[in-house]
Amino acid sequence: MKHLTMLVPDAQTAPNTLSCIIGTYHIFTEANRYYSHNNKDTVFTIELAGVSEHSDFVNGLLTVIPQKNIAAVQKTDLIVIPAIASNFTKIDDQNTALVHWISEQYKKGADVASMCTGAYILASTGLLDSKSCSIHWNTVANFKKLFPKVNVRAEKIITDEHGIYTNGGGYSFLNLLLYLVEKYYDRQTAIYCSKIFQIDIDRETQSDFIIFNGQKSHGDDMIIQAQEYIEKNFSEKISMEALSQKFTVGRRSFDRRFIKATGNTPLEYQQRVKVESAKKELEISRKTINEVMYEAGYSDVKAFREIFRRITGLSPIEYRNKYNKTGIKSKQHHS
Repeated sequence: MKHLTMLVPDAQTAPNTLSCIIGTYHIFTEANRYYSHNNKDTVFTIELAGVSEHSDFVNGLLTVIPQKNIAAVQKTDLIVIPAIASNFTKIDDQNTALVHWISEQYKKGADVASMCTGAYILASTGLLDSKSCSIHWNTVANFKKLFPKVNVRAEKIITDEHGIYTNGGGYSFLNLLLYLVEKYYDRQTAIYCSKIFQIDIDRETQSDFIIFNGQKSHGDDMIIQAQEYIEKNFSEKISMEALSQKFTVGRRSFDRRFIKATGNTPLEYQQRVKVESAKKELEISRKTINEVMYEAGYSDVKAFREIFRRITGLSPIEYRNKYNKTGIKSKQHHS
Protein backbone atom coordinates (compact mmCIF):
# COMPACT_ATOMS: atom_id res chain seq x y z
CA MET A 1 0.00 0.00 0.00
CA LYS A 2 1.20 3.49 -0.89
CA HIS A 3 1.48 6.33 1.60
CA LEU A 4 -0.11 9.78 1.09
CA THR A 5 1.08 12.64 3.28
CA MET A 6 -1.22 15.64 3.53
CA LEU A 7 0.93 18.49 4.85
CA VAL A 8 -0.37 20.82 7.55
CA PRO A 9 1.72 24.01 7.31
CA ASP A 10 2.27 26.17 10.34
CA ALA A 11 1.28 29.86 9.97
CA GLN A 12 1.33 31.47 6.47
CA THR A 13 -2.15 30.00 6.07
CA ALA A 14 -4.91 30.98 3.67
CA PRO A 15 -8.70 30.66 4.18
CA ASN A 16 -8.94 27.68 1.84
CA THR A 17 -6.02 25.78 3.41
CA LEU A 18 -8.48 23.88 5.56
CA SER A 19 -10.65 23.11 2.52
CA CYS A 20 -7.62 21.65 0.74
CA ILE A 21 -6.84 19.38 3.69
CA ILE A 22 -10.42 18.20 4.20
CA GLY A 23 -11.05 17.84 0.45
CA THR A 24 -7.96 15.68 0.01
CA TYR A 25 -8.92 13.44 2.92
CA HIS A 26 -12.53 12.99 1.76
CA ILE A 27 -11.81 12.32 -1.91
CA PHE A 28 -8.95 9.87 -1.39
CA THR A 29 -10.88 8.10 1.39
CA GLU A 30 -13.83 7.72 -0.99
CA ALA A 31 -11.53 6.49 -3.77
CA ASN A 32 -10.14 3.87 -1.37
CA ARG A 33 -13.65 2.81 -0.36
CA TYR A 34 -14.80 2.50 -3.99
CA TYR A 35 -11.71 0.48 -4.89
CA SER A 36 -12.25 -1.83 -1.94
CA HIS A 37 -15.95 -2.23 -2.85
CA ASN A 38 -14.84 -3.45 -6.28
CA ASN A 39 -12.56 -6.07 -4.73
CA LYS A 40 -9.35 -4.19 -5.32
CA ASP A 41 -6.62 -3.45 -2.80
CA THR A 42 -6.79 -0.03 -1.15
CA VAL A 43 -4.22 2.27 -2.78
CA PHE A 44 -3.32 4.81 -0.07
CA THR A 45 -2.86 5.13 3.64
CA ILE A 46 -3.66 8.79 4.31
CA GLU A 47 -1.92 10.76 7.06
CA LEU A 48 -1.80 14.41 8.07
CA ALA A 49 1.72 15.52 8.97
CA GLY A 50 3.07 18.88 10.10
CA VAL A 51 5.79 20.65 12.02
CA SER A 52 3.71 21.58 15.09
CA GLU A 53 1.38 19.72 17.44
CA HIS A 54 -1.52 21.79 16.07
CA SER A 55 -2.13 24.51 13.49
CA ASP A 56 -4.80 27.20 13.72
CA PHE A 57 -6.88 28.28 10.71
CA VAL A 58 -9.56 30.87 9.88
CA ASN A 59 -8.18 33.42 12.36
CA GLY A 60 -7.90 30.82 15.08
CA LEU A 61 -11.50 29.62 14.81
CA LEU A 62 -10.49 26.10 13.74
CA THR A 63 -7.55 23.91 14.67
CA VAL A 64 -6.02 20.92 12.87
CA ILE A 65 -4.01 18.41 14.84
CA PRO A 66 -1.57 16.54 12.55
CA GLN A 67 -1.34 12.81 13.16
CA LYS A 68 2.44 12.91 12.88
CA ASN A 69 5.37 15.25 12.82
CA ILE A 70 7.03 15.13 9.40
CA ALA A 71 10.24 13.98 11.08
CA ALA A 72 8.46 10.71 11.88
CA VAL A 73 7.60 10.10 8.21
CA GLN A 74 10.68 8.40 6.80
CA LYS A 75 9.21 7.47 3.41
CA THR A 76 6.07 8.52 1.56
CA ASP A 77 4.77 8.17 -2.00
CA LEU A 78 2.65 11.28 -2.54
CA ILE A 79 2.91 14.65 -0.76
CA VAL A 80 0.02 17.10 -1.02
CA ILE A 81 0.73 20.75 -0.15
CA PRO A 82 -2.33 22.91 0.63
CA ALA A 83 -2.76 26.58 -0.24
CA ILE A 84 -1.08 29.23 1.91
CA ALA A 85 -1.37 33.02 2.12
CA SER A 86 -1.28 34.73 -1.28
CA ASN A 87 0.89 37.63 0.00
CA PHE A 88 3.78 35.23 0.56
CA THR A 89 7.30 36.69 0.59
CA LYS A 90 9.44 33.89 2.05
CA ILE A 91 9.25 30.67 4.06
CA ASP A 92 9.10 31.47 7.75
CA ASP A 93 11.07 29.62 10.41
CA GLN A 94 8.19 27.27 11.31
CA ASN A 95 7.93 25.92 7.77
CA THR A 96 11.62 25.69 6.85
CA ALA A 97 11.61 22.05 7.96
CA LEU A 98 8.75 21.37 5.52
CA VAL A 99 10.82 22.61 2.59
CA HIS A 100 13.82 20.41 3.43
CA TRP A 101 11.60 17.40 4.09
CA ILE A 102 9.78 17.76 0.74
CA SER A 103 13.11 17.94 -1.11
CA GLU A 104 14.42 14.82 0.62
CA GLN A 105 11.24 12.85 -0.01
CA TYR A 106 11.25 13.80 -3.71
CA LYS A 107 14.83 12.52 -3.97
CA LYS A 108 13.62 9.25 -2.44
CA GLY A 109 10.96 8.90 -5.14
CA ALA A 110 7.90 10.67 -3.77
CA ASP A 111 5.57 12.63 -6.06
CA VAL A 112 4.63 16.13 -4.91
CA ALA A 113 1.38 18.01 -5.59
CA SER A 114 0.77 21.64 -4.66
CA MET A 115 -2.65 23.27 -4.49
CA CYS A 116 -3.08 26.90 -5.54
CA THR A 117 -0.64 29.05 -3.53
CA GLY A 118 0.88 25.93 -1.99
CA ALA A 119 3.17 26.38 -5.01
CA TYR A 120 5.05 28.97 -2.92
CA ILE A 121 6.19 26.22 -0.57
CA LEU A 122 6.95 23.87 -3.45
CA ALA A 123 8.91 26.53 -5.38
CA SER A 124 10.92 27.32 -2.24
CA THR A 125 12.41 23.82 -2.51
CA GLY A 126 13.88 24.60 -5.94
CA LEU A 127 12.08 21.58 -7.39
CA LEU A 128 9.99 23.79 -9.69
CA ASP A 129 12.99 25.50 -11.31
CA SER A 130 12.72 25.18 -15.13
CA LYS A 131 9.40 23.34 -14.71
CA SER A 132 5.83 24.36 -15.46
CA CYS A 133 3.65 25.58 -12.61
CA SER A 134 0.06 26.72 -12.32
CA ILE A 135 -1.10 29.00 -9.52
CA HIS A 136 -3.98 31.39 -8.79
CA TRP A 137 -4.05 34.08 -11.48
CA ASN A 138 -4.26 36.81 -8.84
CA THR A 139 -0.84 36.00 -7.39
CA VAL A 140 1.11 35.36 -10.62
CA ALA A 141 3.02 38.67 -10.54
CA ASN A 142 4.24 38.11 -6.98
CA PHE A 143 5.13 34.49 -7.72
CA LYS A 144 7.14 35.38 -10.84
CA LYS A 145 9.05 38.04 -8.94
CA LEU A 146 9.99 35.58 -6.19
CA PHE A 147 10.66 32.57 -8.43
CA PRO A 148 11.82 33.80 -11.87
CA LYS A 149 13.21 30.36 -12.83
CA VAL A 150 9.74 28.75 -12.78
CA ASN A 151 7.70 28.54 -15.99
CA VAL A 152 4.35 29.91 -14.80
CA ARG A 153 1.32 28.60 -16.73
CA ALA A 154 -1.51 30.62 -15.20
CA GLU A 155 -3.95 29.51 -17.89
CA LYS A 156 -3.62 25.85 -16.91
CA ILE A 157 -5.76 24.13 -14.29
CA ILE A 158 -3.13 21.41 -13.78
CA THR A 159 0.53 20.89 -14.64
CA ASP A 160 2.23 17.49 -14.51
CA GLU A 161 6.00 17.29 -14.89
CA HIS A 162 8.47 14.73 -13.54
CA GLY A 163 6.28 13.63 -10.64
CA ILE A 164 5.44 17.22 -9.66
CA TYR A 165 1.85 18.45 -9.96
CA THR A 166 0.46 21.94 -9.48
CA ASN A 167 -2.95 23.48 -9.98
CA GLY A 168 -4.62 26.86 -10.38
CA GLY A 169 -6.49 28.86 -7.80
CA GLY A 170 -9.39 28.64 -5.41
CA TYR A 171 -11.36 25.41 -5.40
CA SER A 172 -9.78 24.11 -8.60
CA PHE A 173 -7.71 21.94 -6.24
CA LEU A 174 -10.68 19.56 -6.53
CA ASN A 175 -9.81 19.07 -10.20
CA LEU A 176 -6.24 18.23 -9.22
CA LEU A 177 -7.53 15.62 -6.77
CA LEU A 178 -9.60 13.93 -9.50
CA TYR A 179 -6.54 14.01 -11.76
CA LEU A 180 -4.46 12.29 -9.07
CA VAL A 181 -7.19 9.73 -8.39
CA GLU A 182 -7.20 8.79 -12.07
CA LYS A 183 -3.40 8.57 -12.08
CA TYR A 184 -3.10 6.40 -8.96
CA TYR A 185 -6.35 4.43 -9.19
CA ASP A 186 -8.05 4.42 -12.60
CA ARG A 187 -10.41 6.39 -14.84
CA GLN A 188 -13.53 4.72 -13.47
CA THR A 189 -12.66 5.65 -9.89
CA ALA A 190 -12.04 9.25 -10.92
CA ILE A 191 -15.43 9.36 -12.70
CA TYR A 192 -17.10 7.88 -9.62
CA CYS A 193 -15.53 10.52 -7.34
CA SER A 194 -16.49 13.21 -9.85
CA LYS A 195 -20.12 12.12 -9.60
CA ILE A 196 -20.16 11.62 -5.84
CA PHE A 197 -18.59 15.02 -5.10
CA GLN A 198 -20.16 16.70 -8.17
CA ILE A 199 -16.91 18.06 -9.60
CA ASP A 200 -16.50 18.63 -13.35
CA ILE A 201 -13.88 16.19 -14.61
CA ASP A 202 -11.22 16.96 -17.24
CA ARG A 203 -11.20 20.75 -16.87
CA GLU A 204 -8.01 21.97 -18.53
CA THR A 205 -8.05 25.75 -18.37
CA GLN A 206 -8.76 28.52 -15.89
CA SER A 207 -8.35 31.26 -18.50
CA ASP A 208 -11.98 32.40 -18.41
CA PHE A 209 -11.73 32.98 -14.65
CA ILE A 210 -8.84 35.42 -14.94
CA ILE A 211 -9.61 39.07 -14.19
CA PHE A 212 -6.96 41.20 -15.86
CA ASN A 213 -5.95 44.07 -13.59
CA GLY A 214 -2.58 44.83 -15.13
CA GLN A 215 0.70 44.51 -13.27
CA LYS A 216 1.67 47.80 -11.65
CA SER A 217 3.79 46.77 -8.67
CA HIS A 218 7.00 46.75 -10.73
CA GLY A 219 8.21 50.24 -9.81
CA ASP A 220 8.87 51.50 -13.37
CA ASP A 221 7.05 54.86 -13.40
CA MET A 222 7.34 55.31 -17.15
CA ILE A 223 5.74 51.94 -17.87
CA ILE A 224 2.97 52.64 -15.33
CA GLN A 225 2.18 55.83 -17.26
CA ALA A 226 2.20 53.85 -20.52
CA GLN A 227 -0.14 51.24 -19.00
CA GLU A 228 -2.54 53.94 -17.81
CA TYR A 229 -2.49 55.55 -21.25
CA ILE A 230 -3.35 52.22 -22.92
CA GLU A 231 -6.12 51.56 -20.38
CA LYS A 232 -7.72 54.97 -20.93
CA ASN A 233 -7.49 54.79 -24.73
CA PHE A 234 -7.85 51.05 -25.38
CA SER A 235 -10.72 51.50 -27.86
CA GLU A 236 -8.58 53.79 -30.03
CA LYS A 237 -5.94 52.71 -32.52
CA ILE A 238 -2.71 53.22 -30.58
CA SER A 239 0.62 53.27 -32.40
CA MET A 240 3.16 51.65 -30.10
CA GLU A 241 5.87 53.48 -32.03
CA ALA A 242 4.20 56.79 -31.21
CA LEU A 243 3.65 55.71 -27.61
CA SER A 244 7.34 54.98 -27.14
CA GLN A 245 8.18 58.38 -28.65
CA LYS A 246 5.71 59.99 -26.25
CA PHE A 247 8.03 58.85 -23.46
CA THR A 248 11.16 59.71 -25.48
CA VAL A 249 12.35 56.10 -25.50
CA GLY A 250 13.39 53.98 -28.48
CA ARG A 251 10.84 51.35 -29.54
CA ARG A 252 13.05 48.35 -28.72
CA SER A 253 14.01 49.73 -25.33
CA PHE A 254 10.36 50.57 -24.64
CA ASP A 255 9.25 47.03 -25.50
CA ARG A 256 11.99 45.48 -23.35
CA ARG A 257 11.07 47.59 -20.34
CA PHE A 258 7.37 46.92 -20.84
CA ILE A 259 7.86 43.14 -21.02
CA LYS A 260 10.17 43.14 -18.01
CA ALA A 261 7.62 45.12 -15.96
CA THR A 262 4.33 43.50 -17.00
CA GLY A 263 5.18 40.18 -18.61
CA ASN A 264 3.44 41.32 -21.80
CA THR A 265 4.46 43.25 -24.90
CA PRO A 266 2.65 46.62 -25.22
CA LEU A 267 0.43 45.12 -27.96
CA GLU A 268 -0.42 42.08 -25.84
CA TYR A 269 -1.21 44.37 -22.93
CA GLN A 270 -3.56 46.41 -25.10
CA GLN A 271 -5.27 43.22 -26.32
CA ARG A 272 -5.79 42.02 -22.76
CA VAL A 273 -7.27 45.39 -21.73
CA LYS A 274 -9.61 45.30 -24.75
CA VAL A 275 -10.71 41.73 -24.02
CA GLU A 276 -11.26 42.50 -20.32
CA SER A 277 -13.55 45.36 -21.33
CA ALA A 278 -15.40 43.07 -23.75
CA LYS A 279 -15.77 40.38 -21.07
CA LYS A 280 -17.47 42.82 -18.69
CA GLU A 281 -19.93 43.90 -21.38
CA LEU A 282 -20.68 40.29 -22.30
CA GLU A 283 -21.32 39.50 -18.63
CA ILE A 284 -23.83 42.25 -17.86
CA SER A 285 -25.20 43.85 -21.05
CA ARG A 286 -27.59 42.83 -23.80
CA LYS A 287 -25.40 44.33 -26.51
CA THR A 288 -24.72 42.22 -29.57
CA ILE A 289 -21.32 40.62 -30.07
CA ASN A 290 -20.60 43.13 -32.83
CA GLU A 291 -21.50 46.08 -30.60
CA VAL A 292 -19.19 44.80 -27.88
CA MET A 293 -16.47 44.21 -30.46
CA TYR A 294 -16.67 47.76 -31.85
CA GLU A 295 -16.66 49.32 -28.36
CA ALA A 296 -13.51 47.35 -27.53
CA GLY A 297 -11.83 48.85 -30.60
CA TYR A 298 -12.05 45.91 -33.01
CA SER A 299 -13.61 45.99 -36.47
CA ASP A 300 -12.62 42.53 -37.73
CA VAL A 301 -14.92 39.81 -36.33
CA LYS A 302 -12.47 37.00 -37.06
CA ALA A 303 -9.55 38.80 -35.35
CA PHE A 304 -11.70 39.67 -32.33
CA ARG A 305 -12.92 36.10 -31.97
CA GLU A 306 -9.39 34.65 -32.26
CA ILE A 307 -7.86 37.05 -29.72
CA PHE A 308 -10.79 36.61 -27.33
CA ARG A 309 -10.50 32.80 -27.47
CA ARG A 310 -6.72 32.88 -27.07
CA ILE A 311 -7.02 34.92 -23.87
CA THR A 312 -10.15 33.37 -22.31
CA GLY A 313 -10.27 29.89 -23.82
CA LEU A 314 -13.85 30.58 -24.99
CA SER A 315 -15.46 32.28 -27.97
CA PRO A 316 -17.36 35.52 -27.24
CA ILE A 317 -20.69 33.69 -27.61
CA GLU A 318 -19.59 30.85 -25.34
CA TYR A 319 -18.41 33.37 -22.76
CA ARG A 320 -21.71 35.26 -22.85
CA ASN A 321 -23.74 32.05 -22.55
CA LYS A 322 -21.68 31.00 -19.54
CA TYR A 323 -21.76 34.25 -17.56
CA ASN A 324 -24.66 36.41 -18.73
CA LYS A 325 -27.75 35.16 -16.92
CA THR A 326 -29.80 38.09 -18.16
CA GLY A 327 -28.79 37.39 -21.73
CA ILE A 328 -29.71 33.71 -21.45
CA LYS A 329 -33.09 34.53 -19.90
CA SER A 330 -33.73 36.99 -22.67
CA LYS A 331 -32.97 34.38 -25.32
CA GLN A 332 -35.18 31.81 -23.63
CA HIS A 333 -38.02 34.34 -23.32
CA HIS A 334 -37.98 35.08 -27.02
CA SER A 335 -37.55 31.49 -28.17
